[in-house]
Amino acid sequence: MRTETTIYEPRVRQRQSTRRIALRRAVFLTAAFGLLLFLVGLAFAGSQTTVAAGTTVAGVDIGGLSENAAAEILAARSAAVAETPVAFTAGGSRFSLSASQLGVRPDWQRGVAEASAAGSGFGPIRGFKRLHLRFFGSDRAPPVDVYRGAMDYKLGEIARAVDRRGLDAKLVRVGLGVRVVEGRPGRQLDRTAAAALVARTLAGFERSGPVALPLVAAAPKVGGTDLQPAAAQAQIALSAPVRLTYGGTQWRVPRWRIAQILALPSAGSKDIAVGGRGAETYLERLSATVSRKPEDARFQVTATGKIIVRPSIPGRQLDLAATAGAIEAAAFSPDQRTARLVVSVARPERSTAMAKTMGISGVVASYTTTYGGTPGRLNNVQLVARLIDGSLIKPGGTFSFNGTTGERTAAKGFQEAPVIINGELKNGLGGGICQVSTTVFNAAYEGGLPITARTNHALYISHYPLGRDATVNYPDLDLRFTNDTDYWLLLRTFVGSGSLTVNLYGTPVNRRVESIEAPLVVTGPIPVKEVDDPLLGTGKRVVDEVGAPPRQTSVERRVYDADGNLLYDNTWRSVYVGEPTLVRVGSKEPPKKPAAKPTKPVKGGAPATAVPVETPGAPSAGVTGPARP
Repeated sequence: MRTETTIYEPRVRQRQSTRRIALRRAVFLTAAFGLLLFLVGLAFAGSQTTVAAGTTVAGVDIGGLSENAAAEILAARSAAVAETPVAFTAGGSRFSLSASQLGVRPDWQRGVAEASAAGSGFGPIRGFKRLHLRFFGSDRAPPVDVYRGAMDYKLGEIARAVDRRGLDAKLVRVGLGVRVVEGRPGRQLDRTAAAALVARTLAGFERSGPVALPLVAAAPKVGGTDLQPAAAQAQIALSAPVRLTYGGTQWRVPRWRIAQILALPSAGSKDIAVGGRGAETYLERLSATVSRKPEDARFQVTATGKIIVRPSIPGRQLDLAATAGAIEAAAFSPDQRTARLVVSVARPERSTAMAKTMGISGVVASYTTTYGGTPGRLNNVQLVARLIDGSLIKPGGTFSFNGTTGERTAAKGFQEAPVIINGELKNGLGGGICQVSTTVFNAAYEGGLPITARTNHALYISHYPLGRDATVNYPDLDLRFTNDTDYWLLLRTFVGSGSLTVNLYGTPVNRRVESIEAPLVVTGPIPVKEVDDPLLGTGKRVVDEVGAPPRQTSVERRVYDADGNLLYDNTWRSVYVGEPTLVRVGSKEPPKKPAAKPTKPVKGGAPATAVPVETPGAPSAGVTGPARP
């Protein structure tokens, strides 16, 4: 054992000594390499106050400059190109934008500071950073601020110019069939990416362009496969006619008609239905055939004056929406191709039972006036009487003459006839209407009803009751009275060959009406209207029409109820303008007398005397035509 220990000990020591030597060498080499790196870093560290070589901002080399100097240079270059536009393109269109236009403001101070930070640090470390920048370089873009409102506005303009909506797939009719037409994708401006690109480009110094703005595809909402179910439904609908039934009547809807009433998918829809303008037109015609207007209960006056209620008649109304749904269900069915029309009962507004409760049982008031005149006047009286005939006034309601007849126009059949216009009798559209309004006024007057609007004529008319005429003119002059009874009133007109009667029917309340008329008094002289007549000699006056003076009157009405209590005491004052006397005044100048010719002197004697010549037919002085006051 001792012999083996003595043999191996020197070898172990030898190996340990070798490792120590290798370790010392490694430490030395590492220290030497570290010292070398330290020295290299120091050699390239440069000054902390200058930007490292190889550093660029927006493509401009700022190496070796201080940060402030670099920022000033960049700001000056930026200001020099701020007004210079850059061309941008999108969708085949070209747009010019400038930095000043969009308020693009690069932060050069911050951009330089961030670029400079890439080459800063502790001495040797800074040196290696700058050594890297020297060989590989570094370009930074400055932070950019823009006027957001201007940017959004300009990009909106560009988007409106270049955006294209995608075309959806659609069904088109081909004869008595349909086919699917594929859609087409559209395009849109990528406004977010475009805003960043425009800001970045205008913040730089390059102005050569053009710069393409980013576009994105806009896929259609409806593709061809989405319309296959609708196409299948259309083929079924157009495969055979549809039959419509109501009661014992049938209608056949042929295939070509079904094609007209089908609403094919559109505007992003995928559904097919019976609808659209074609269906509306067809259903309206069908409704005109099937529907029937209801008839209200009517009040008939017999020859003896008795009031009879004619019963109401219900109507029927085609339910357009429900019928369209029934036709649609039959059209889209391959075997059940019969549809029943959906018809509802149309109720009259005034039923028989309602009419019987309205209290129209007898005459409340009546008045008759006589009339004549031109055919146009007779036509207008009869026409406006028909317009107000049958008017119903509910309890507490008001009858309005203008509101009932509306505007009186030639389109309604009114003709020209004598009418008072601005205080003179002339021809005008609707002459004779006031005959009816005066008769209505007097009927309400005799019935003791409150009269809330009435205007007398401009001229006095002797054949109307004194102070009880009433004129109307659409829309400013109206005749209105109120139904103050507890029951409805029915206004009826009866036009004879020369008379007009207006009756008010309701529940008689037996009112007593007293009238007190004031005398018709003259309030001024007769006006005179002179007209030059060049055919009359100067000074001559001819009276063509004698006028009338202005006058006025009033009428008081006292209304008592059945018990003798005074209900109303009203006075209507009427003021009439004068009718001018029409006088023609001569303005014809008399002919001039010819000048006397000079006579030749008589040889050996006195000159001849000139003899005046009187023109034949010349008027004598002081002669005038007849005149009346």
